[in-house]
Amino acid sequence: MHPGPSATGSEPTPPLQRFLIAVLPVALVSFLGSLATMPNIPTWYAGLVKPGFTPPNWLFAPVWTLLYAMMAYALWRILALPKSTPDRAAAITTFFVQLALNSLWSWAFFGARSPLAGLVVILALIVAIVATIRAFWPLDRTAALLLVPYLAWVGYATALTGAVWYLNR
Repeated sequence: MHPGPSATGSEPTPPLQRFLIAVLPVALVSFLGSLATMPNIPTWYAGLVKPGFTPPNWLFAPVWTLLYAMMAYALWRILALPKSTPDRAAAITTFFVQLALNSLWSWAFFGARSPLAGLVVILALIVAIVATIRAFWPLDRTAALLLVPYLAWVGYATALTGAVWYLNR
């Protein structure tokens, strides 16, 4: 017996499409950010005065890898909700706004070699991450909680960015 058609919008995003939407943009942001960051670490960044709470350079890659994986999984969970779920589309849009700001930070701070521009972008990023967590919360609390370590790390990165700007103005 063939099942009848389901209600329009009641299906989640299909698994392959979910993978493409959740994982590829996050991986792309990671890659694009590294294009701005990596060439500047041994040159421009190495010459900056940094605060005492600056972590060693080797720590950034594993932390960001874990955070990006958690971000992609959080979005994956939201995409698994039926398309007709109220506020699902807005939550997905909010996620992509914060993801764009995440990428922009690397280009502002490292690409433009401007701690001040990085500080402006990262402050907007914090607002966008909080908005994403708030948008995810009523839809999937696990997805929202997966973004909390990201928020904490970006909060720390904000203090670091502000200190670098202050020490090098």
